[in-house]
Amino acid sequence: MAESSKPILYSYFRSSCSWRVRIALALKNIDYETVAINLTKDGGQQFSGEFQALNPMKQVPALKIDGITIGQSLAIIEYLEETRPTPRLLPWDPKKRAQVRMVSDLIASGIQPLQNLSVLKQVGQENQLTWAQQAITSGFNALEQILQSTAGRYCVGDEVSMADLCLAPQVANADRFKVDLTPYPTISRINKSLLALEAFHVSHPCRQPDTPPELRA
Repeated sequence: MAESSKPILYSYFRSSCSWRVRIALALKNIDYETVAINLTKDGGQQFSGEFQALNPMKQVPALKIDGITIGQSLAIIEYLEETRPTPRLLPWDPKKRAQVRMVSDLIASGIQPLQNLSVLKQVGQENQLTWAQQAITSGFNALEQILQSTAGRYCVGDEVSMADLCLAPQVANADRFKVDLTPYPTISRINKSLLALEAFHVSHPCRQPDTPPELRA
């Protein structure tokens, strides 16, 4: 059988890193196939030998595209930006581009990894909620302050950027871990605007092929 010419996204419906990439693919109108990797079933399907051969980090997302396989959500988004630059997710202006990368990295490196599944398993069931809340709150305290100086309608100015692709999934994580968003009016306002956009709607965790029936929209 001939190999599919469509990109293949290895994804988990609830993975915020996978959601970032799904938003980028939707914004850029890239048709793709999804292979669901259930992070909790069978001890975690990401630990299978087959998937480890694809992504040695044993994490989602991974994207097969143009004859290569890319792991790490921001690397995937930057590749899509360089090869399929419409619409732009990184501004032309170097200062704004730096701000987009700053916000993206703050979330992708400074918040999300501290509350992801592999870390939560290490802190113990009874400590998971408090740990995740503290990690997100600490990051959001900094992020709110930064966005007050960079934001327009969205994270950096009035155009959707890679920073926004990181923000909405992280706010969803905050909601899941019952973080009080009252102290973060800028984050909340931007998130509300983003969730009204079609690309964020169709890529939402509640509308994926592997979303459990009880969590579907």
